[in-house]
This record gives sequence, structure tokens and C-alpha cells, in this order.
Amino acid sequence: MCLGIPVQVIETGAHFARCAGRGGEVRVDLSLVGPQPAGTWLLTFLDAAREVIEAERAAAINAALDALTAAHSGETDFSAFFADLDREPQLPEFLRTPQS
Repeated sequence: MCLGIPVQVIETGAHFARCAGRGGEVRVDLSLVGPQPAGTWLLTFLDAAREVIEAERAAAINAALDALTAAHSGETDFSAFFADLDREPQLPEFLRTPQS
């Protein structure tokens, strides 16, 4: 299984960036997303950036990864990791019936 890990660009070059993430600093291949400015969040797989993401999405992914770590440690209360668990589920916009 391959998990996407969010990282934030610290310093960038033409083909690689130095980024900070869950495991500290990492060198990330930028071939698929192009050079990115410092502060940009990237979703990486095996140290290669696959997608530029918003900070909010990076935080949500990191919370889900923290929940996996907690589950592996035997925890069963995941409410601290998913702020939206107490809301009513909603269909994505593209699946909703247009309102006339």
C-alpha cells in the first residue's frame, strides 16, 4: 500500500525541493508538478510530488494519518482526529440534484 504524505516546500529548485513533513525534511521530486514556491503544500508518494494541495487538505490528511497511528497503538476514540465526524454527511456538489 502506498500512502500520500503531505509536505511543505522549504526551498525549491528546477526538479527537486527540500520539504518538511511528518518524518522531518525530505527531498521531493517535482517532475509532475513543476517548481513550486516555498510554503506550497504537496501531496507526495515515495518522495515524488503528485499534486499541489491546500493547507486545509494537508491538515486533514495529516489528521487521518495520525488516526492510523493511534489505531495501530490500540486507541478507539477517533473524534479528536476527524472534526467533521459529528456532522450530517453530504453528497459532493457534482452528485447533488440541481435546484430549480
